[in-house]
Amino acid sequence: MSKFIFHTVETAPEKSKPMLEGAVKQMGAVPGLFAVMAESPETLKAYQQLHQIFMNCSFDAEELTVVWQTINVEHECTFCVPAHTAIAHSMKVDPALTEALRNEEAMPTEKLQALHDFTLAMVRERGNVSNEQMDAFFAAGYGQQQVLEIILGLSQKVISNYTNHVAKTPVGPMFEQFAWTKKRN
Repeated sequence: MSKFIFHTVETAPEKSKPMLEGAVKQMGAVPGLFAVMAESPETLKAYQQLHQIFMNCSFDAEELTVVWQTINVEHECTFCVPAHTAIAHSMKVDPALTEALRNEEAMPTEKLQALHDFTLAMVRERGNVSNEQMDAFFAAGYGQQQVLEIILGLSQKVISNYTNHVAKTPVGPMFEQFAWTKKRN
């Protein structure tokens, strides 16, 4: 079995070092995801840029959290669910919303439920959503822009979720208080 390298600022390829230094400056440490991605500076840069671009889209903090966590939970990413729980807390998202997402429970509003349902359909159907699913999303007050922004968020999460799966990224001390495993029915 191949093992992935978890880089530090000192061991990272030269092009990754500034990005890891930035993470240390901003978060106090290098998150495990960044430590793995540092092996490919282009992947780390793409992930960080997609994250920033998605943060600047039309969704508010609750909606960003719904998109991220819906994807993370569906992909069963045991690193990203805790990481995005911490991010949601830093963005002052109601912890009840985060817990509902983590536990696959109903959303607190019809609009957030529609966002959750449509995001989940996009993941499960690989973008091949039905006209009925699209109509329900639009009826909730969303539009074409938000469909495309879900695809943007999904692109970001595929990079991180799949990286964490292949590398078996541990949660680590930064996010361990939010550790998560998918509930089985």
